[in-house]
Amino acid sequence: MSTDEQAIRQMIALWHSATARGDVETVLGLMDENAVFLVTGQPPMRGRTGFGQGLRGLLKTHRIESTSEIQEAEVSGNLAYVWNHLVVKVVALAGNSTVTRSGNALSILHKQPDGQWRLVRDANMLAPSS
Repeated sequence: MSTDEQAIRQMIALWHSATARGDVETVLGLMDENAVFLVTGQPPMRGRTGFGQGLRGLLKTHRIESTSEIQEAEVSGNLAYVWNHLVVKVVALAGNSTVTRSGNALSILHKQPDGQWRLVRDANMLAPSS
């Protein structure tokens, strides 16, 4: 496994752990300012600012538990893609409500001049699961 692939895997693990801690600033630091998120049935979510607002709003009433199993990771120069199988649980802070979604996601990453990998595009195909 290349150094870049190891760095990408660590970035993904950090994304999950920061999300679980509610550390929005760390999550936002892992994405490009102009990141685009594609989600089934929704218009594209454009930019780090919109993503951050949505995540902060959700974390006021819920916590998020997520895991991923990397199916494929490929690096070519300063671009990479990662195909993940994700499981995301959104757990209400009050009550017993949990919504679980799972499925595939395809992410495109860009290596920055400082050597850090950041997410620039994400196509998320999660669906409700039990």
